Amino acid sequence: MTKQITRTAVLGLLAAAALSVAPAAAQTKWNLPAAYPADNPHSVNLTMFAKDVSDATKGKLEITVHPGASLFKAPDIKRAVQTGQAQAGEVLISIHENEDPVYGVDVVPFLATSFADAKKLWLASKPVIEKKLAAQGLMVLFAVPWAPQGIYTKKDLNTIEDMKGLKWRAYNVGTAKIGELVGAQSVTIQAAELPQALATGVVNSFMSSGGTGYDSKAWETLTNFYDVQAWIPKDITFVNKAAFDSLDKPTQEAVLKAAATAEARGWKMWEEKAGWYLDQLKAKGMKVMPPSDALKASLKKIGEQLTADWKKKAGADGEAILAAYNKK
Repeated sequence: MTKQITRTAVLGLLAAAALSVAPAAAQTKWNLPAAYPADNPHSVNLTMFAKDVSDATKGKLEITVHPGASLFKAPDIKRAVQTGQAQAGEVLISIHENEDPVYGVDVVPFLATSFADAKKLWLASKPVIEKKLAAQGLMVLFAVPWAPQGIYTKKDLNTIEDMKGLKWRAYNVGTAKIGELVGAQSVTIQAAELPQALATGVVNSFMSSGGTGYDSKAWETLTNFYDVQAWIPKDITFVNKAAFDSLDKPTQEAVLKAAATAEARGWKMWEEKAGWYLDQLKAKGMKVMPPSDALKASLKKIGEQLTADWKKKAGADGEAILAAYNKK
């Protein structure tokens, strides 16, 4: 009898132990590589997204954000998620314009230069971009903008001719083409490598947002920021579709709800931060100014040429996006 009680007690303890580890065994862990510093609004928003998912699923799905290109470099993130090396990721979608012109729609110069227009352009292009990424096994979760793009230099730019000979940092097709058209020497540098490239003189000029200038401490090597507001690029956060499909329905719904919240929050963060970043550049001693009329006019002409080039490359998809965007 005593042996039976002991055996029953042991079995009971084993059953209890099994139940106690069941939630841990059921926990799913995702990695989410990102390209920007931990304190950049994109990374902050991703961390909040991960927390929202964890809270909503009571820890059933834990997402670890890896900022600063610490897990994969920016150009490699998309491929890593496609192949399942990471379950989710965030990329500046325009760096993949060489793969498909549609990915570069938000860097068509002067097409959408306000946050309202950038949002309208995202909604117009979203179905096409979602379809393209879906064909690669990726599912879009949300998109968040940067601030409008300007030009950083060490020398004064009064006309387009003043850009000739600059060591110009490019990060996508559009910025490389601008460098070529103005006679600058284009060097492809992603955000994580930009501070070192500036410090070592590999580049002495670039086009980006106030946020990138702040992250890279542009004031340590450069003096001027021309607020040309050329475009508002976007980062897209996506998930490996197979990884998403493997989640149970309540967890999937929690991810989608957190993603919708992250998109709304991200747009608000950048609208509020855009002016703050320019104020920070000024406080660090940089001259922040609008472009001269001559420089603006020349950049506009370059913009028209690049827009025509993009339309030609993007074909029917590009026409559909622009038609939806221009619809009143």
